[in-house]
Amino acid sequence: MSLDIVRASTLDGVPHGFFGRAGGVSKGVVAGLNCGLGSGDDPAAVETNRRLAADAVIPGAPLASVHQVHSPTAIIVREAVPYAERPHADAIVTDRPGLLLGVVTADCAPVLLADAEAGVVGAAHAGWRGAMAGVTDQAIAAMISIGARIEHMAAAVGPCIARASYEVDHAFAERMLADAPDNDRFLAEGPGERPHFDLEAYVVARLAAAGIRRIEASGLDTYRLEERFYSYRRSTHRGEPTYGRQISLIGLPSAE
Repeated sequence: MSLDIVRASTLDGVPHGFFGRAGGVSKGVVAGLNCGLGSGDDPAAVETNRRLAADAVIPGAPLASVHQVHSPTAIIVREAVPYAERPHADAIVTDRPGLLLGVVTADCAPVLLADAEAGVVGAAHAGWRGAMAGVTDQAIAAMISIGARIEHMAAAVGPCIARASYEVDHAFAERMLADAPDNDRFLAEGPGERPHFDLEAYVVARLAAAGIRRIEASGLDTYRLEERFYSYRRSTHRGEPTYGRQISLIGLPSAE
């Protein structure tokens, strides 16, 4: 089976891809292109899947990633380190040609960013905690620190859980409103008068507020599109023992 790759027009000319679960070698409940070693999957299968994805973006390129902890922390990298030595962070940026950056998600929003003119790219894992704390803001700041310009930057938000699938409790909604009253635009009442949160729209708004004008959102719901994407919440609702993670990648073409 071929790989399922979602690409964004805002990032045309920059090697990138938001990957679905199709085309990998993992079996069982995480069958497909599971790229998360934290899933308890066979490590060899996960490494094969990560290599398949990387080669679909920049063949043979090393892949740099982070140990994601739902933080706002962004780091600058110029080389890949062994998986076990990954720094704790949730955004990663580089100006090194030929190096791929990757984040894994399973309902959280993957965000890819680029200033193609300056030769700077970034990737961020934006769950609600990291998004509210400013992970995309820190990713943008890190990119600017190594030469990117906000007016030249473009961003894309990949597949994530949609508002219709993202029921939250009233305490969550109150926290959002306490953070900023106009966050009510990202909340809507669902069945049983339970609030629902629009993570994708919230992340897009944070990117726009930071000054990025070219932003694309995939509009793909990881929870409902079971054949295409892994979903933490769907697996939890079903009482499954674990869940897979899809990977999102971006890099600069090799200078060679």
